[in-house]
Amino acid sequence: MKSTVTGQEEQPSLYDSDFALWAETTAKNVRKGCLPEAEREHVAEEIADMAKRDYRELRSRLIVLLMHLMKWAAQPERRKGSTRLYTIDEQRDQIRIIFEESPSLRARLSKEMLTVYERAAKGASGETGTNRMNFLVSGLHPGNLLGFDILLDDSFFPERIEDLYPKPGKA
Repeated sequence: MKSTVTGQEEQPSLYDSDFALWAETTAKNVRKGCLPEAEREHVAEEIADMAKRDYRELRSRLIVLLMHLMKWAAQPERRKGSTRLYTIDEQRDQIRIIFEESPSLRARLSKEMLTVYERAAKGASGETGTNRMNFLVSGLHPGNLLGFDILLDDSFFPERIEDLYPKPGKA
């Protein structure tokens, strides 16, 4: 915990003792153009953390979306009356919002799609009690993964697991 020293006693900094109040106070100071030098590192750290938080949320939502699409394809008998449709729609909407607000995250996440697919398969496996490999194709590589345009298309609902893995040149 960082502290400021006043006389003999140590007082925790506002950043450490009341983050919300620190954020409000710091925002006012930034607007006035008088950000104390001691706060610059905290501000820089928080801005960097915001980008990380948005990326983690986007990645998590994409894993959930893919996991539910995998379960949709693998268990057609469980489609009617399930919450999967709502979850798929909600994840798509929230992912689109994040992409609109931070388009650079699209390119960054596209580099990790293999990992996203693998984590979604692990989640789908755990929730359905089936082997993880049932949700993946052999020879999994970036060239046989769907792109964001298809995954976020409201009309895309895979009938079979294979529909989640386009043939080369068809994504």
